[in-house]
Parts: sequence; C-alpha cells; structure tokens
Amino acid sequence: MNHQQLYSSLKKQNKTKIVMLVADGLGGIPQAPGGKTELETANTPNLDKLAHDYSCGLTIPVLPGITPGSGPGHLGLFGYDPLEIEIGRGVLESLGIDFNLQPEDIAARANFCSVDEQGNITDRRAGRIPTEKCAELVEKLRSIKIANAEIILEPVQDYRFVLVIRGKNLGADVTTTDPQVTDVPALDAKALNLESQPTADIVNEFVKQAREILKNDHPANMMTFRGFGKKPKIPTMEELYGIKPAAIAVYPMYRGLARLVGMNVLPKPANMQEQIAQLQHEWNNFDFFFMHYKYTDSKGEDGNFAEKVKHIETVDSVIPQILALNPDVFIFTGDHSTPAAMASHSWHPVPTVLTSKYTRPSNVTTFGETSCLTGSLGTIEAKYLLPIALANAGKLEKFGA
Repeated sequence: MNHQQLYSSLKKQNKTKIVMLVADGLGGIPQAPGGKTELETANTPNLDKLAHDYSCGLTIPVLPGITPGSGPGHLGLFGYDPLEIEIGRGVLESLGIDFNLQPEDIAARANFCSVDEQGNITDRRAGRIPTEKCAELVEKLRSIKIANAEIILEPVQDYRFVLVIRGKNLGADVTTTDPQVTDVPALDAKALNLESQPTADIVNEFVKQAREILKNDHPANMMTFRGFGKKPKIPTMEELYGIKPAAIAVYPMYRGLARLVGMNVLPKPANMQEQIAQLQHEWNNFDFFFMHYKYTDSKGEDGNFAEKVKHIETVDSVIPQILALNPDVFIFTGDHSTPAAMASHSWHPVPTVLTSKYTRPSNVTTFGETSCLTGSLGTIEAKYLLPIALANAGKLEKFGA
C-alpha cells in the first residue's frame, strides 16, 4: 500500500474548508553569503505572525537535490507522488487553455525566442512579447504543412504557445530543443526511442519552415520546444481524498494541472484581487481551494531580486482577506524555489506555513528559509503536506484498531 492508497482508505467527508495559496517559485537564496533571501528581505507581517502562532517548516518538492519543474512541484502539493506520474509540459499548457487533447495527441510547450544573424539565441523569452503578438505569430505559423501529421497551434500567454501533433503511432519521448542558455543555437529535437523518431522528424521540419516564416519578426524570430507528452490518466483528488476541489489560477499551465487532477477550474481571473473575489463568491461550493500566484517565479527566473521581493509582499498583503473567511486550514507555500541569484528553478526546500486550531506553534519571529528550519512542521516531502492538511481539517479517520 502506497501513501495515496493509505490516505484514500481513511478519507472522511465533512464541511471543513482548506485553502492552499501557492506562491510559485517562493524559495530563494541570498545574493551573497551571509545575506538574506528574497523572502527574508520582504516585509511580510501577516506571514510572520502565522509562522509564529502555527506550524511552519520546509517542504521538499520531489527529493533532496532534485530541481523540479512546475508540474512535479504542484503534483506533490496536490498529494500525488511526482515520481510516479510523468506529465509533459505541453499537456498541461493544452489543458490550461481548454484544448480538447485526444489520447494519441503529442503536445509540446513552445516558447518564442530571439536569435541573432548566426542563429544563436539572445533571449529565451523573446522579450516577453504580449499575448496579442504571440497570437499573431501563431496565425502565421499555421501555414506550415507536414506530411502524415496534422499540426495544431494555439497561443497560450505572453511568449508561450502550444504545438499539438496529431497522427498515428507517434511516440512522445523527444528531447527539448531549449539549450537553457543564450549565445548558442536551439537544439535539434532527438528521439529517445524508435517510436518517437517520426515525432522528432516532424518537429525538426516544423522548425525549418518556421525559421523562414519568422526571419523578419524580431524579437520573436524563432522558438524552442519542451515537455513533449501525451495526456495521462490519473485518479482525481476527489476520488483519492474525498474532497471537492476548486482552482483559482491565472496562468494556463496551472489551470491545466488543476484540471488534470479533477479540480473545478473557475473562470480565469485577471489578477489577485479577482482571485480573492472568486474565493469569496465560491466559498460555500467547495471544501478545498487551490490559489496560484505566478509572479514570484517569473521575477526569480528574470534574476530580479527586488521585484521578487515586491511580489512576495503583494501576496502577504492579501492573506487577511483569505483568513477573514475562517478556513479550517490555511496553507501558504511554493511549488519549488526560484532564487533570483540563479535565475532558474532550484532544489532548495520551500518555506511553508500551515494553520489550524490543532497545530503546534513554531514560535519563530519571521517567516523565511532560516526560521522555517526550526518550525514545528519540520522538513517534509511536499506529497505529505495535503494529508497533514486533511488531518488538521478532520478529513482522515484513525488508522487501525
């Protein structure tokens, strides 16, 4: 019996409410030895009080030393073992824009990028072009035709779009074309097995045609692909844990993740205040709410320490509005760390706080990476955070006689 099966066997329904607020890429590291992280630098009076009065600690998204993508990071927070479920980023992006992904479709996440006259990448995100420009460029790329495959393209948000390849007997084990650095060209797609060779060939032919179409569209004059995959079938959160969950998220990928695990994905809000309004409006209709905030991650990926600090402070400022609803359990955490000093995701454990009337106080004075080392929650794998929340909400029966 694995951890999911055990918790599922103990599930108990009641009217208690759980709110999980995820600040994407929350964790950080100091800019210099002996300094403070972004979270430790930010003015967070609400989180500081919660960390003192309730349980705070650190969560490990996958395993020590493993740098997770957003998919595995969130799956752990939703109570799944991220090592047991592999989901391509393209699948999540597709579901996030309500695309009707078929079982045999291959989906990939695409980023427009900038390349110079030698074909070397100068900006992996094409200056973060607006969504309207992305849609315009996607429309141009729809002229691409490839034998024995239907190519479907959909804009997502900013510089991101989705490539869906519809055909017969196509494998999804294809390598990324994003080298993750600048001043080098995009990589060729390579198949990791014979079944996936036709898929890699289709992707490389697509890129060849796209290069000619976009050659005069700087800064978005090229693209990279990653996260090739097919839609998996996994049990829903309601089936596993007996909860009725809702997702309140702006960015498509996280809406897709929520939909994949059976959450009711509420209409797309424009900003955090609209997310709060949705939470208030839907309070009586669900017993678990997942709220997602993206910009702590994107500013970390940009290497912008000061802006990440500001966005942490923005999230802290809305917490009283959530707590005014009197959730039985409130969780604040991140799906992974994105230190501005690294300008990327990292393996560092994520500061986390969990409140309920049954928690042990941590008695720390601030909420941050260092203080959470001594919190009463301890350092745990993220996949156990939801079960702890369920226990605090009275949603788990006793195990054994």
